[in-house]
This record gives sequence, structure tokens and C-alpha cells, in this order.
Amino acid sequence: MKMKRFTFLLVLLLAVGTILAACGQGGNETSKEESNEGSNEGAVAEGGNEESGIFKVAMVTDTGGVDDKSFNQSAWEGLTQFGGDFELEEGVGFKYAQSNSPSDYLPNLNTLVRDDYNLVYGIGFLLADDVKKIAQQKPEAQLAIVDSVITDDSGNTIDNIANITFKEHQGSFLVGVVAGLQTETNKVGFVGGVEGELIKKFENGFKAGVKAVNPSAEIVVQYAEDFGAPEKGQAIANTMYGNGADIIYHASGGTGNGVFTEAKNRAKNGEKVWVIGVDRDQHEEGMPENVTLTSMVKRVDVAVYDVSKQTMEGNFPGGELLQFGLEEDAVGIAPSQENVTDESLQKVEEFKEKILNGEIEVPTTDEEYESYLSAL
Repeated sequence: MKMKRFTFLLVLLLAVGTILAACGQGGNETSKEESNEGSNEGAVAEGGNEESGIFKVAMVTDTGGVDDKSFNQSAWEGLTQFGGDFELEEGVGFKYAQSNSPSDYLPNLNTLVRDDYNLVYGIGFLLADDVKKIAQQKPEAQLAIVDSVITDDSGNTIDNIANITFKEHQGSFLVGVVAGLQTETNKVGFVGGVEGELIKKFENGFKAGVKAVNPSAEIVVQYAEDFGAPEKGQAIANTMYGNGADIIYHASGGTGNGVFTEAKNRAKNGEKVWVIGVDRDQHEEGMPENVTLTSMVKRVDVAVYDVSKQTMEGNFPGGELLQFGLEEDAVGIAPSQENVTDESLQKVEEFKEKILNGEIEVPTTDEEYESYLSAL
């Protein structure tokens, strides 16, 4: 009888132990699920870091710097919004590396790749050669270049580089329409950063827009050969305004800050001169003298955000050529329009439709611009 009672108790204890063990295991699983429930779903998606499970994205600026109030700043704003939306920690989940000279591009890119960032951007065509070098040295890295298309020696795109480009000529055409209609001296200027295929798109699109509404307007062009030299921008603007131009469109990154400085100085002395900004809505750069006529907005921030999200979700667009233009609402005139006349805004809409329906092919090169002029 005692033996039976002992056996029964033993079986009961074993059963209780098994139940408790099962409950304990279930409790751990629930705890794990609860801890993940509060974390950001996207940040641990397919594109995340293999060791931590956290998606990490970074960018390398060109020499204009992250606070150039133009191109680099727009890219950083897109990355900052992405980081905020997906609860990434600045400096860890998302960050930038400042380039003070071209010699910084390669080590900055290399450091971020070595630090296991899932996606690393080179901001600007000036970084193209170094992005290509890193991509070929480290085929496991996922890289993106803004404003360039990188190809191998056979002319093919490279599988671990996403190529982000814009139709800057389309947006530049529209601000050219505004300049052509609102110039009072019939002379306008264009200040470029570094002369090359990219900035030529800004220049020729702008000139085409001016001539579309004002064939007799004179357009002067000068390049600073630098994206981070405001003193050069101011000197060029001083000459252009001094020679009768009353509107200057700049596509020169931080160099354009000097154009604004010169315009504001002249406005303080009673002169009526204007600047057309670039990349971001640069209305505030013209304050308090209010010298920003309009800006050609180029949504680098949107492109950076979109490609980051695609990559985080496991859809890195490596080897692809991504183009953003009027059709994607990625270029156009800025929302700050207090200095743009109703006539100009109406004409902007008219020409926008003509570009979208193919009636106007906006020139990108000097040759295309000459052909465009001969057809007017």
C-alpha cells in the first residue's frame, strides 16, 4: 500500500514538473515575441545587418558638406527622415561622413562599408570613381551613387551599385521660364559648380526655358569649378550683377551661398536683383532681404528615402538606373512662390504639360541646346 502511494506521488511529481517546464518554455517565447513587438518591424527586415538584425544606412558627402543648404543637405534630410520613421539611432543606424577634400571620399566610403552599413551612398558624381573602386573591391557591399551612372569596363552597370539620377533639365527649364518672363534688364545669369555632363543639364535646361518665353534675352554663364567655395560664387555674382544681369540661377552647391550673399548685399543698397535657388526650396537663404525668386527643387531626399526603404525590405536595386523627373514629382519649382507672378505660374504649368506629353524635348547638352534654338 505504501509502495503504491509512493509510485502515485512520483508520477504526480513528474507530471507537474513536465507541465511547469512546458509553461516555462512558453513564457520565454512570449517574452521574446513581446520584446520584438515593440521594436521597429522594418529595422529588422531582410536587408538588416546579419549580426545585429538592425538595418544600417549611411552617406558620404562631397566637399560641399552636409550643411551646404543644397544638394548634400537634401540627401541628409531624406536619410534623417528615413531614420526617424524607422526608429534608427542617429550615428549608429544612420549617419553621414563629411568629406573636406576629394581625398576623403575613398577612406570615408571604405570605413562605412567596413563598419557593416547595409547601404552606403556616395552623394554626387564626384564620388563615382571611388564608389566604383569600393564596389569592385568588396562585391558584398551595397552602394548607391547619386547623380551618376557607374559602369564596368564593358559599359554594363555594376550589380552592387544603385544608380540614382534626375531629370534636372526639366526642372531647370521651368525656372528658366520664370526668369525669362520676370527679368527687367533682359539679362540673366547661370552660375555652375564644376562643369561637366551633370551641371550642363541644369545650364541647358535653364537657357532653353528662358528662350522659350523671351527669345531676345541675354544669358551669361560661368563655372566656379568648385561646389564648396562661396567666395567664388560671390565674386562671379558680383560681376554678373554689375554687368546688368538681374536674375542668377545657381547650380553650384555651397558655392551658391556666395551668390545669395552678393544678392542680399545689393538688395540692402536698394538694387533689385534675384537668385534662383537649387535642389531645395532656398527661399530662406534669401531672407531677410527676400531675394529668392524661386528654386528648382530636386528631391534628392525622396530618392534617398525610397532607395533606403527598398533596400531595407530586401529589394536593393543594384545594377539599376533609377530616374526621377517631372513625372515622379521629383523636380520642379519650389512651393515658395510669393515672388513669382501669376503669369509666370500659368506659363510654368503650360510648359510642364508640354514636357510631360512629349511636345517639348528639353535639351541636356550644348549640341541639343543649339538644335533647340534653331527650331524656335
